[in-house]
Amino acid sequence: MRVKGAGRRKPSSTEWLARQLNDPYVAEARRLGYRSRAAFKLIELDDRFHLLLPGRRVVDLGCAPGGWAQVAVERVGAGRGKVVGVDLNETAAIAGATLLRADIHDPAVAAEIRTELAGLADIVLSDIAPSTTGHATTDHLRIVALAEAAFSVASEILKPGGAFVAKVFQGGAEGALLAQLKDAFAELRHAKPPASRAQSAETYVIAKRFRG
Repeated sequence: MRVKGAGRRKPSSTEWLARQLNDPYVAEARRLGYRSRAAFKLIELDDRFHLLLPGRRVVDLGCAPGGWAQVAVERVGAGRGKVVGVDLNETAAIAGATLLRADIHDPAVAAEIRTELAGLADIVLSDIAPSTTGHATTDHLRIVALAEAAFSVASEILKPGGAFVAKVFQGGAEGALLAQLKDAFAELRHAKPPASRAQSAETYVIAKRFRG
């Protein structure tokens, strides 16, 4: 489907609209009721790494608009597992999930999450991405900083043997984060799920068997 340019629309906006209209993941997310195409990234990661087992307690950092939390509820089982989502922005209610409006940089957020879980998490997810500037180096540093903040929270709320999944951008500056993850987990993998756009520099780190 081709999108005609509009007088006040930037070329980049026209390109984004065309990409959305022609993206099969966007259409499938709409058909299945997922709030974002990003839901399929988690589905594909889980199919490969077997993270969201029934009954597990899951924390979704940066959960808005809620696509990953929806998948987590489906896979761990509403009423069997537990899903807690955290985001700075208001997130519309999701059946089977507890949603907190909070900043992951707040020192009190870990305790708040543990209270909602009534214990420790089996897995912490982070698909957080900053608003992009268009400057590759700046954007890379920002997303790595968010992944580091997410790991800081995860290290306080994960049970021994737990898992952590976070989005990063390829570029080298994530080396310090990877070193921390190698110390904290017995297994560390990288993956770019098929739902991640080919032109995107994003990739995911999957850390398993938290040493506690």
